[in-house]
Amino acid sequence: MKQTGRRFDAAAFYGGTNSEAYRYLGAHRTRRSGKDGYVFRTWAPNAAHVSVVGDFCGWNGYAHPMEKNADGFWECFVPSLKRYDTYKFAVTAQSGETVLKADPYAFHAETRPGTASKLYDLGGYRWGDDEWRASRAKAPLDHSPLNIYEVHLGSWRRHENGDFYDYRTLARELADHVLDLGYNCVELMPVTEYPLDDSWGYQCTGYFAATSRYGTPRDFMYFVDHLHQKGISVILDWVPSHFCKDAHGLIDFDGTPCYEYADPNKREHEGWGTRVFDYGRGEVKSFLLSSAAFWLREFHVDGLRVDAVASMLYLDYGRENGRWTPNINGGHENLEAIDFLRALNETAFSVDPNALMVAEESTAWPLVTRPAKDGGLGFNLKWNMGWMNDMCHYLKLDPWFRQFHHKDITFSLMYAFSENFVLPISHDEVVHMKGSLRGKMPGDDWQQLAGVRAFTAYLLAHPGKKLTFMGAELGQWHEWDFASQLDWYLLENKENQQTQRFFKDINRFYLSQSPLWDIDFSWEGFEWLVADDNHNNVVVFVRRDLGFLLSEHSSPFLDRWFRAGAVWSARTVEQIDLALRVVAQDVFQVFLGHEALWPHPSPYGHGQAGREDQVHGEVGVHAQPEPQSDVSSPAHDGEDAGGEALPPAHPHEHLRLDGGQFPVDGHLQRHDVCFLSWIALCFIRRRRASWRRSWPP
Repeated sequence: MKQTGRRFDAAAFYGGTNSEAYRYLGAHRTRRSGKDGYVFRTWAPNAAHVSVVGDFCGWNGYAHPMEKNADGFWECFVPSLKRYDTYKFAVTAQSGETVLKADPYAFHAETRPGTASKLYDLGGYRWGDDEWRASRAKAPLDHSPLNIYEVHLGSWRRHENGDFYDYRTLARELADHVLDLGYNCVELMPVTEYPLDDSWGYQCTGYFAATSRYGTPRDFMYFVDHLHQKGISVILDWVPSHFCKDAHGLIDFDGTPCYEYADPNKREHEGWGTRVFDYGRGEVKSFLLSSAAFWLREFHVDGLRVDAVASMLYLDYGRENGRWTPNINGGHENLEAIDFLRALNETAFSVDPNALMVAEESTAWPLVTRPAKDGGLGFNLKWNMGWMNDMCHYLKLDPWFRQFHHKDITFSLMYAFSENFVLPISHDEVVHMKGSLRGKMPGDDWQQLAGVRAFTAYLLAHPGKKLTFMGAELGQWHEWDFASQLDWYLLENKENQQTQRFFKDINRFYLSQSPLWDIDFSWEGFEWLVADDNHNNVVVFVRRDLGFLLSEHSSPFLDRWFRAGAVWSARTVEQIDLALRVVAQDVFQVFLGHEALWPHPSPYGHGQAGREDQVHGEVGVHAQPEPQSDVSSPAHDGEDAGGEALPPAHPHEHLRLDGGQFPVDGHLQRHDVCFLSWIALCFIRRRRASWRRSWPP
């Protein structure tokens, strides 16, 4: 770890503005009086006595007593220690009770069930991601694709005997998997040290220590470095909202509430069995700001997803009437937490101006992703929890009943641009009896897998950045189990292989098509064409940049023609190289100009065999002749550019985009479509030389 050479700013620490406290507090290798050793420092303002204990002294509390230095920190020097030596602070309260505490600023820790801290020097790792870090400054978030693969490292993949993969093995295998799937970012569920596997990492004890379950801090540096060299961003889940009550942790650190609120109406999250940080105490703010800066600065992570922000913002969160204390204005807003969150984001962007600061905030709190100077909290992304809940409800419905819940797929656009949203299908939605993504879908196996494909296409087309929890790409049936691994054996089945292939193709399609991500946070990048056709479960909208038209269909059967006509000006038509992809439960095809690569069996599986009773009609897509650059007038109603009569028009035929008319419709053959609950049509204007390919590959 690089030393600044500056004297520790104790005033900033006590004032709540120090983001480098880890450089001073904790255990640091040094040399005193001609002897090599470690200097230990800790903050325990109300303790009667503190000493350093460990294997090196037989855990004798009298061997290495600490004394308060001029800045008010307990300090001592112990010679002849080495890396990986275990230690704790023996903290004696004013009551006389002594408790062995892990170092809050430790860089390494024993693997559970051990709870001691370990000596570790962070210096010496040679980073190879300079090119990656420089490239991030050239790709502003507002105009870049962001498709996140959320991962729990302990259950992504394991050895045959059930042991965890280490950070280095995970780095290599996960990077290859993520690149193959077409994601460009990984979000890790918490890796800050935690004692209980069942907490998934969300109840931490080590805010400066990467969990030793998978290796050493330097191994985790390799993990981040390797992913960066492969072009993959890394976001960490980070938990400043609460901490666990394990005796060796932060709870009552000096025998009194120290890191947590003293007020019993603020101190506890009873529903979670945890303690709440005291955001009004400067020393606690500096602790948390230093932790956030530590991961950005020392481990080169690209951002932090801040967990449970809503629980921080509201004093009455999870508390009954009479069991919470109002703020100085009599309200339920936690003013201290608001100030902390603003300071957190300002600190993060001072460390890394390109950081991704993501709020998991589940309420309608305003301006979460707006700058503090404008009254906001200062994040640059927020999880769209409302969209997530609506979609999970919608997906579970039998397709016939979806017509009565059409708002589930349209309401998100009432507020889609009020914040910079991420659309998450996260770990929380595939656990606790909620079902896997596939398990949410009605129907038999092929219908469920088709539902996964269709929903994923809708996800990637909807405004906002994207996040999907690991396992969806396998067509995983079982809910996520933190104590096991993903059901990789499913890839022995052809239909699961096809599902994984779909994820690879659709994710690459997303990354390659700027209309899907260039204007994610503004109405300029989106326009409704059809929002209210609930009887057919149809929505049609435009994603703008090069010109993208999406038609989604979620009705069980198509028993009549549906046609969406995109109308283009002559100037626009001159630039069009029309590409059409059809995404349905058993169809994924491409058309280029008037050259229709049709019919083909779907590369993602289909269910026509033995299912003729399911067919209630025909649906189709007909590729039009490619417009010529000398177009002087639009085609006439009911004719294509070559004069051929089109099938009877749907009521939505005359939807207009801007100017002249460019009708689109078509026809899928009966043997290609047996059961449709969604259909997506994508129209992209590209210059011919920039995109020419056939399908399937």
